[in-house]
Amino acid sequence: MKPTWILVADSSRARIFTAATPSAPLEELEDLTHPESREHEQELVTDLPGKHRNDTGIGAHGFQDEVEPKDQEKIRFAKYLARHLDEGRNQNRYQQLIIVAAPSFLGLLRNEMSEPTRKLVVYELDKNLTQHTPEDIRAHLPEYLPNH
Repeated sequence: MKPTWILVADSSRARIFTAATPSAPLEELEDLTHPESREHEQELVTDLPGKHRNDTGIGAHGFQDEVEPKDQEKIRFAKYLARHLDEGRNQNRYQQLIIVAAPSFLGLLRNEMSEPTRKLVVYELDKNLTQHTPEDIRAHLPEYLPNH
């Protein structure tokens, strides 16, 4: 079987597994966390939005960031994971990739992954299973993992 990584991720945690054969149990290789994605908005922002008076001098409008701080942390973690997957690919640590990720995070991860890494994805599942046991995660995957 080609070396396969199974990435199980959400916006604050990612676990990387492998399997010795297409039907083997999962073996955890890494557990990566990004606690900033779990923070409350108030803990990520140190100041209130700026104020601006309009031309008439009546009222004030708050400036808003284009991306909320909590969402920015999710994007930052997706970028980190994409780089980590690129490094693993460049070091020939895997030749195919299975991704199991929370639906909203799966889209962020796809956006950040390089084309060469995306080409190694053989299966995706849009579920958040980061807190599940390896046995339970394995039960959500095909009986025989793809071996392209």
